Amino acid sequence: CGGAPSGWCAGSRRATREGPPVSGASSWSFREEDASRIQGILGGFLGEAGARTALLVDRNGQMLATAGEPPRFDPVAFASLTAADVSANDQLARMLGEPEFGALFHQGEKESLYLADVARRVILVILFDTRTTLGLVKLRVRSAVQELNAVFEDMFARGPASASPLEAGFLGDAEDEIDKLFGS
Repeated sequence: CGGAPSGWCAGSRRATREGPPVSGASSWSFREEDASRIQGILGGFLGEAGARTALLVDRNGQMLATAGEPPRFDPVAFASLTAADVSANDQLARMLGEPEFGALFHQGEKESLYLADVARRVILVILFDTRTTLGLVKLRVRSAVQELNAVFEDMFARGPASASPLEAGFLGDAEDEIDKLFGS
């Protein structure tokens, strides 16, 4: 996550997913205020639900944000597997005549996870143990998902970040130099 704010793992994301777009652009950008809003929502949810960790993963398998206890696993592999899990379950839902499953639950002996769809482009992953219950997680996740939907809808409506005039000029010059090098 490089120089990103604590718990924040994205600079810019491109969303690609089959089905109708939610609204707005097919790409979006995160700003510092978006990160703050998301961290506030996730932190509040974790406190209310008694869960250990909340993660946001995009449908392409990129980790976007984390809150709570640091994950005890490879977050890159986890994000990829989470996206694949949700994608596979979307296909199972279609086979059953459902457009999708809005939430998934995986129960372990000591650790469990709950996955919820956010704005049809992002996955909220809740990691919890025996200190809380599935019922409490499900009860509290509804409002968190509604709040996250609003944040992401705002980002989608805003569209991708535009380059500053300095960046645009630099990129144009760089492209010209590359064209000269390769004789294009």
